[in-house]
Amino acid sequence: MSNPNPIGIFDSGVGGISVMKEIRRLLPDEDIIYYADSAHCPYGTKDPAFIRRRIKKVAGFLISFKVKLIVAACNTASIAGLDFLRHTFTLPIVGMEPAVKPAAASTKNGKIGVMATGVTLAGDRFHSLIRRFAGNTEIITVPCPGLVERVEAGLINDPATDDLLRNFLDPLLSAGVDTLVLGCTHYPLLQPQIAAILGPDVTIIDSGAAVANRVATVLKENNLLKDPAGDGRETPGKEMFFTSGELTDVGRAMAILWPGKAAAAIKQAELR
Repeated sequence: MSNPNPIGIFDSGVGGISVMKEIRRLLPDEDIIYYADSAHCPYGTKDPAFIRRRIKKVAGFLISFKVKLIVAACNTASIAGLDFLRHTFTLPIVGMEPAVKPAAASTKNGKIGVMATGVTLAGDRFHSLIRRFAGNTEIITVPCPGLVERVEAGLINDPATDDLLRNFLDPLLSAGVDTLVLGCTHYPLLQPQIAAILGPDVTIIDSGAAVANRVATVLKENNLLKDPAGDGRETPGKEMFFTSGELTDVGRAMAILWPGKAAAAIKQAELR
C-alpha cells in the first residue's frame, strides 16, 4: 500500500523551511504543502492559548488538502500545542523539540547553550527535556527577541543581523559553552553566520534532520509513503506554499530560502 497525498508542514513563518529542506532531501518524491503563518509571526511572543487557536486553524487548512501527515515545524508551536493538536486531529502529527538530548551526548565540558524563543524556554516540555537528558550539564538559555523578524524580512546576510547575533552569542562564548542548540526553526537558516561567530570549537545542533527521519519512519510504519513512478524512477515531489502574511514580504524571504518557481508562486491564505 502507498499514499500519494501530500505532507503538510507549517510554522509561524518561513523558519520551517529549514525543516522542509531536510524532509525534501530525505523524501525527494513526496509532495509537500507549506503554510507560513507570517501575519502572526513570531509565535514566541504570543500567549500559548492564542498559539493553540492559530495552529488548529492552520492544521485544518492543511487537512483540507487531504494531507496524510502534518509537521509542526516550529518549536514554539510544538511546546504550546503539540499535544492539543494530536488530541484534536486523528492523522499523524510530528512536532519539534530543542535538541537537548543529542547536545548532552555531544558536550565535552558539560556546558550547553540553547537559543530559543521565550515561550519555548518557559514551556514544560523544554524543562522536561532538561530533567530527562541533561541533568548533569549546565544549560545556559538565551532568548533571542528580534531574530525571527530578521529572517522573516529576508535580512539574513545583513550586518545588523550579525550584530544582533553577536549580542546573543557573546554571553555563551564567555560562559564557555562547547555545544549550542538552535531551538527555533528560523535559526538554522542563520547557521553560517552563527558558526562564524562561535568558531570551530563549538558544535551546533538543530532538530531538522531528526524530524525528517521521524517523518520518514511514521510514513513507512503507516504505509503512507508515495510510490515511485511506474517505470521504477522516483517522481520529483512538488511543493505548494501558502502564507497569512503579505506576499511581497514573505516572497522576498522565500526567494532566498527556497529559490524556484514553486516558492515564487506562494499564495495568500489568511485563516479567519
